[in-house]
Amino acid sequence: MNPILRFHGAAGGVTGSCYEIETRAARVLIDCGLFQGSKSEKELNYGAFPFEPASVDAVVLTHAHIDHSGLLPKLVKHGFRGAMHATSATIDLCSVMLPDSAHIQEIEVEHLNRRNAQRGRPLVAPIYDLDDAMACITLFKAAGYGAWSQVAEGIKARFWNAGHLLGSASVEIEIDQEGDGRPLRLLFSGDVGPGHKLFQTGPEGPSDIDYLICESTYGDRDRPEMSREKRRSLLAAEANHAVRAQGPLIIPSFAVERTQELLVDLFLLTQAGTIPNAPIFVDSPLATRASAIFERHAGEIEQGQVLRQALNSRDIRFTETVEQSKAINRLSGFFVVIAASGMCDAGRIRHHLKANLWRKNATIMMAGFQAQGSLGRILVDGARRVRIQGEEIEVRARISQLDLYSGHADASELVDWVKARRPLRHTVFLTHGEQSGIDGLRERLSAVLPPETIIAPELDQAFELSVSGADAVELNRTRRLAPEKIGRLDWHNDLSRLLLDVTETVNRAADEKGRAALIRKLRRALDEIES
Repeated sequence: MNPILRFHGAAGGVTGSCYEIETRAARVLIDCGLFQGSKSEKELNYGAFPFEPASVDAVVLTHAHIDHSGLLPKLVKHGFRGAMHATSATIDLCSVMLPDSAHIQEIEVEHLNRRNAQRGRPLVAPIYDLDDAMACITLFKAAGYGAWSQVAEGIKARFWNAGHLLGSASVEIEIDQEGDGRPLRLLFSGDVGPGHKLFQTGPEGPSDIDYLICESTYGDRDRPEMSREKRRSLLAAEANHAVRAQGPLIIPSFAVERTQELLVDLFLLTQAGTIPNAPIFVDSPLATRASAIFERHAGEIEQGQVLRQALNSRDIRFTETVEQSKAINRLSGFFVVIAASGMCDAGRIRHHLKANLWRKNATIMMAGFQAQGSLGRILVDGARRVRIQGEEIEVRARISQLDLYSGHADASELVDWVKARRPLRHTVFLTHGEQSGIDGLRERLSAVLPPETIIAPELDQAFELSVSGADAVELNRTRRLAPEKIGRLDWHNDLSRLLLDVTETVNRAADEKGRAALIRKLRRALDEIES
């Protein structure tokens, strides 16, 4: 039996990374991440896995970000008992990120069930709880960069620094072939870091690969040439705009690494007098705990000593309690809030947005990629009104995006990284990208690789891998989600937009009589549909 490679996530979209390798003797997962973005995609988190968790022998984890690790506790909850292989730093980060994910789910489900009870709707259960997350952490097994590990019968794995995040890795896999043939070699890129990362060195990897599974997040765009100094000057411009507006600078940010990078840059800007001293609130318990891990690993990363100084600056204040978090928005004038989540879909950032989006003197600065369907993307795309936790909020704040803190390589950097992996004997599978990113990277790679060897797999699609090439395998079940519904706005987004438009149109009517006429027209339209 030739190995089968299945794509259970990050296929046509940027979240839910999960790839399955099945051989005659073993079954191994590369990542097992949470889906984010539209509600249609997030609903996949609640459904059954497209495989039996108890049948999986091992997991190899590229890094700790939730879109790569966030369903590991669910895997354990439903019967997985094998080892989870990761770098030591990834294990340290997962030890705080996975319990935090469980806590967020429990809180959000509690709020949702309160609303469901009021509306007569059925109650729901969280995807997993804190006990599942803690059970998951006990299964981790540490491995260093460059050392081979036997992860299952006939399957070895080796980590290469991906330059994306503390502990992040590209995963090289060797699968024994029957007889004395050369092992089949696969490389999973994980998330490949850019050249300008503050804490990370450039991404690495092996050459002479049979099959490459490569991310394509920024496959359709090149960033302007950027130095750390230039990036700080652009951050300073955003901060000083908020100073002149006499309002807050609110930064939705991933709690892990991006928050710490922002803290270093803000610290250096205040030290240089480029921006005024002001309170900088890190309003994320996860970011607080992650910062302690970064400080512990400071000797392993670039700029580690500066990070230590920043974390101990008197301007930087870590909040813990909900009461402390809510008190921040009673302040006036200029201050900075960094809060998770980075795409505004969960966490304390949502109540900061509720408190500030309607303020003309507030600045909301997105510091990274915003997936299609996420609240962050909706704001970046210019929404005038949004709904947050069931409430309608007018957007009067200044919305900006400083996409220079991204942990992802741009198109040119991805092409260079792929070229360094040559010779590539067979197929390059493009994953972890929206359609524009996949199409852009495919076009660029077609200039250096045979176009027919570049494939963009769909969700749950499977391929048989041999020494002569990859062949698609027939699916024996219905796809969990149609390809055209991944990485795109869904009906939930459309409904929310419609409700906001209806409210705005009714409110614009000249008087009570005009509003009543509009409502009658809407009612007649609904009655016609129902009849």
